[in-house]
Amino acid sequence: MPFTEKTACTPLPLDPAGFNQNAVIPFGCTVKHIQSAMQEFTDFLGFLNGQMNTRKLPRLETMLMPANFSSIVGEFMSSTIPKHCAGLVKNRYHNGHPDLIPSKRFDGDMCQHGSDGIEIKGSRYLKAWQGHNPEDTWLMVFVFDSNRPVDEGKGVPLKPFSFRMVVGAELTKDDWLFAGRSETSRRTITASITNSGLQKMMNNWIYKDAALRAGAPVPVAD
Repeated sequence: MPFTEKTACTPLPLDPAGFNQNAVIPFGCTVKHIQSAMQEFTDFLGFLNGQMNTRKLPRLETMLMPANFSSIVGEFMSSTIPKHCAGLVKNRYHNGHPDLIPSKRFDGDMCQHGSDGIEIKGSRYLKAWQGHNPEDTWLMVFVFDSNRPVDEGKGVPLKPFSFRMVVGAELTKDDWLFAGRSETSRRTITASITNSGLQKMMNNWIYKDAALRAGAPVPVAD
């Protein structure tokens, strides 16, 4: 049955069978901690979208630019994982790296740039994730699916938010390809994860929905 705007406000539930209990996560973080944070996000988004729907407002994911919504997913995880994992805190340094740092390691829980911790990213893409710089980091990516602002004009059917996959691994600078830019370009400088980095992360998957676990081909959002 097709979704309506009201029913699309409620995210699809997490698949309890989709969590890989053999995944290795540093700093005392466990798969259960990640699951709890993901559940909090789906509860939050469902509540918020439900309230917006009563006021005839669009869902959050169809209101915001795609990059902004992806950022919200990542920021929510960075703020929520430490609630469940005592070994990690959110980095309080403005634009500090990484997003999560070991608790009681840095004064004021602030680190401008370090290699200890976990960098968090939200993405609609199943691969080809990007960062601003090639660097040594433990990266965790939360892959999701949802509608976007342009979908209505393109005739894309309504669909609720869902988590598709979570992967994470320790990457080195060799696992990134620096894109750079020309002197006249205004494009943001980026670095993309190479196949070596992708394989590290896929081999340590934390969550996959039923379709990905079955190996079904799933189109990547353009």
